[in-house]
Amino acid sequence: MFARIVSMRLRPNSAAEFTQTIEKKILPILRNQKGFRHEITFIAPGGMEAVGISLWDTKEQADVYNSASYPEVLRELTKLVEETPRVQTYDVANSTAHKIAARTAATA
Repeated sequence: MFARIVSMRLRPNSAAEFTQTIEKKILPILRNQKGFRHEITFIAPGGMEAVGISLWDTKEQADVYNSASYPEVLRELTKLVEETPRVQTYDVANSTAHKIAARTAATA
């Protein structure tokens, strides 16, 4: 399993609209992507920062999303974020929700 972590600084007073945009515009895009498993979004107290974590079956599927559909997501977020969101990627080592056990260094 693979994770994309997107960090962004929200414009002032945009947290509620950001949440609605995720629900109504971004999640439908993600749900149509091959290999997409789960999205969780966090907003910091005060509503000025947000983080989204999406889980994917494989890195390759996340990469396809990144090049094919993520530009559309960025267009949806443009009026809500201060600057270009920062994207980091990781292999998922553990997940209680997806019953993934820790991998040893030899299998990672």
